Amino acid sequence: MKFKLYIFLLLFSTMIFAQQKQVETSIDTTKNKIGAEFKLTLKTVVTSTSKVEFPKLKNIGPLEVIQSYAVDTVKKDGTYELIKKYGLTQFDSGRYTIPSIKILIDKKPFFSDSIKVEVANVKVDTLQQKMYDIKDISSVDDGIGNWWIYVLIVLVIIGIGAFVYWYVKKRQLKKIEEEVYKTPIEKATSLLNNLEQKELVQKGEIKEYYSELTDIARNYIEEAIHIPAMESTTSELIQAIRTASTKKKMTLTPETVENLERVLRQADLVKFAKSKPLDFEITEDRNKIQKVILTLDNAIPTEVPEDIEDQLLNEAQKQKQIQAQLRKKRNARIGYAVAAVVFLLTATTTYFVVTKGFTYVKDNLIGHPSKELLEGEWVKSAYGNPAVLIETPKVLKRMDTEKVLPKETMALIKEMQLFVYGSMIDNFYITVSTAKFKQPTDIDLAKALEGSLKVMEAQGAQNIIVKQEDFQTNEGIQGVKGYGTMSILNPATKTSTKAYYELLLFKQDQGLQQIMILHEEGDTYANEITTRVLNSVELQRANN
Repeated sequence: MKFKLYIFLLLFSTMIFAQQKQVETSIDTTKNKIGAEFKLTLKTVVTSTSKVEFPKLKNIGPLEVIQSYAVDTVKKDGTYELIKKYGLTQFDSGRYTIPSIKILIDKKPFFSDSIKVEVANVKVDTLQQKMYDIKDISSVDDGIGNWWIYVLIVLVIIGIGAFVYWYVKKRQLKKIEEEVYKTPIEKATSLLNNLEQKELVQKGEIKEYYSELTDIARNYIEEAIHIPAMESTTSELIQAIRTASTKKKMTLTPETVENLERVLRQADLVKFAKSKPLDFEITEDRNKIQKVILTLDNAIPTEVPEDIEDQLLNEAQKQKQIQAQLRKKRNARIGYAVAAVVFLLTATTTYFVVTKGFTYVKDNLIGHPSKELLEGEWVKSAYGNPAVLIETPKVLKRMDTEKVLPKETMALIKEMQLFVYGSMIDNFYITVSTAKFKQPTDIDLAKALEGSLKVMEAQGAQNIIVKQEDFQTNEGIQGVKGYGTMSILNPATKTSTKAYYELLLFKQDQGLQQIMILHEEGDTYANEITTRVLNSVELQRANN
């Protein structure tokens, strides 16, 4: 169906003749206002095997390059005409020279011609024209294209979720310390195991490791023996332990006290003198602290249970209970955090659905093909001869007319060109075509519009509703505009889609120029694309 439609559209396309010069230089105007665009055009004719490199420039002499247009390619008799355009501007008045530009053709340099241009000041009439104060800044609805709002919302949700997780974890850890650690020895043993799991030594954090190691020992001594160990120096702590050993009748060997003193002084050197013990020394210090704590705990006078096996069994059961409680608390923390994030996501989505609508949320979260076209990088280019200047969301591709045009049609046409994006069954379809006929013809635009619709009907369009009105470009070229709705049959799925179309037709120099846009009816993004495309249409006047 697509190629059949092309057959009709190709009746209104033209071909551009190749230039004879290797590099031809031209500009749309040599005099312009400050900030206005000079359009510099470079043309070269090469063979199909030639490699042409146009330079990528930010400035050409004193003029700034505000846009580098895509290279347009025209094929003719085995040769290719490459057309490169640069949009230039200057914000200071004066006379300037656009210097020659080097173009590489098969790695050989060729140069364009230099061109003199003039930039004129914008005259302001302060006598006849009233002067007004600068208006205050007005608030503007950013619309649905502000994706950064959603990124900010997601970051806020993640931050809140992280805070909830941290807060719940902190409370749970505090409860665990209060409920699980029933005795100082249980707390010290558990903290020593947790210290090894942190792998501070492997990470090179020796100072932090010794700080936590000695804090565990000092905390145990303070809680079990009731000595102010955390605020005492090493010498004061050792003296206090010896005194408490005598008063409380604790059986401590000199070796136990000396081992504790060695580790505490080693920690002081690491923390304050930046000493770095060897790995085996760190392991020995850890073992010494564990042995000292166990020795101190055994030395404190307590009632010894008669049945040692029962004591060990109770201790094992207690450890299992501790691990079960830890798993339960951890799962609860994770559940709270996940629930908080899900709640915030649901609340945010519900808010936007209520205030903006479901379509708004779906199009911004999931995406919409027409929306992506509308918000993408647009291309402004010239197509055909006489040129149709138009701005489109994508570059229109040239179709090879010789392969699809019947011989009887070729007999009527002198020159033809067709440029296309999409197809009739896609979400957005646009064609630009030009044609020159061999025989002089007084073209009736109303009949040409009727013929276009009949051919579309033959390709599967049904229930066509058409409205017609005059159309005029900004340069004053008159044409005809046809618009309305139709149903498009998809031959693959055998389904029908309601579509909206707009057709612009112009006649110049015994030829016809046509622009057609087709998209699904009710697509608001496609409607905005259509409006922007049609507002950009300009026609190069034919040299009759």
